[in-house]
Amino acid sequence: MEVGFLGLGIMGKAMSMNLLRHGFKVTVWNRTLSKSHELVEHGASVAETPAEVVRKCKYTIAMLSDPSAALSVVFGKDGILEQICAGKSYVDMSTVDADTSSKINEAIKERGGYFLEAPVSGSKKPAEDGQLVILAAGEKALYEEVIPAFNVMGKKSFYLGQVGNGAKMKLVVNMIMGSMMNAFSEGLVLAGRSGLEPSVLLDVLDLGGIANPMFRLKGPTMIQGSHSPAFPLKHQQKDMRLALALGDETATSMPVAAAANEAFKKARSMGLGDLDFSAVYETVKTLEEPSRNS
Repeated sequence: MEVGFLGLGIMGKAMSMNLLRHGFKVTVWNRTLSKSHELVEHGASVAETPAEVVRKCKYTIAMLSDPSAALSVVFGKDGILEQICAGKSYVDMSTVDADTSSKINEAIKERGGYFLEAPVSGSKKPAEDGQLVILAAGEKALYEEVIPAFNVMGKKSFYLGQVGNGAKMKLVVNMIMGSMMNAFSEGLVLAGRSGLEPSVLLDVLDLGGIANPMFRLKGPTMIQGSHSPAFPLKHQQKDMRLALALGDETATSMPVAAAANEAFKKARSMGLGDLDFSAVYETVKTLEEPSRNS
């Protein structure tokens, strides 16, 4: 099975590497060409434009940073639409809003192509290990055709029906995750300021009803002040913003998510956007720093 892959960031690079390791022929494209070098060493071909990828491959997958990037790759010069046609398929695994997915879907269908949105739950390590959760929606026949690729990149795939449902599910998941990270950060700081050992808090949490892999994985490095990006904070804030917009559309009250979004915005203003989303912990430490003069 030959596939194209657009976008070689933290996630896209790991996902396309898994495809190569499992025998897929992969043609890659990325705005920054240097990011493709390691993949070429593992057998990937490189295209100069998204349009060239679609011309060469029956199936093209994209993993891009945000709605703006997703739309640009489709509608821009040398983009997907210049080569998409009957017999060609496009799978967008980026995290975007439902409106963005719908615009892309309509444009591709008008040209006879097939579209599937398939955002993923999981960050760098699950991407490297092929353990992502894939949230697909759109053309059912295409979903069934690309299952072999999904099985390499993920541990479980869900088919959620019409285009937009995948985007919505991903935003709900990331909204919950971002809100949890803020509460977790406040708890770690509160424990430390109260004379407790944050590492002991981690042990207590891990034995209770709110034990979860995120606390287990992120807690030790947060205490150490290490926030190597598995999922960049700027992308988490983007997802919070999109989830809150979905809340506006559905008249859903989301005060916890709104407060969490403000914390991520504060972190971005502090220059933490390219660090892991766990770096929101640093904003709590800063905001709650006791006065030296008190």
